[in-house]
Amino acid sequence: MRKFMLAFLVVAMSIPALADKKIEGSTSLKDCQPAGIKGKDQKHQAYDLSFNTTDKAYTCRTNPKKSMNATDFVVGENVRYEIDGNKAKIKTPQGKQVECQIVRVESIPAAQSQ
Repeated sequence: MRKFMLAFLVVAMSIPALADKKIEGSTSLKDCQPAGIKGKDQKHQAYDLSFNTTDKAYTCRTNPKKSMNATDFVVGENVRYEIDGNKAKIKTPQGKQVECQIVRVESIPAAQSQ
């Protein structure tokens, strides 16, 4: 009985891990805004980038320790995204790419996506 319970717990705990798979696709960039005010000790400005997938709206924040040229990410242009857990990569058709941390996820009706 003890082995059965242990096996059950291992399987039950691994099910959420299977749900965290990479999500990839293409969409238009909804917004690109500076995140907060750059402090004196910060080398670069952090940005919040917003985009929709088929069923969710995401906002991700760039790392303030890495530079990003905001003019490379034009609102309304198509971008490719890759979401892996709470991390995302966004890439423009020109090949510019930025890595960011997911800071907000919102469920959206299918009619409003893209």
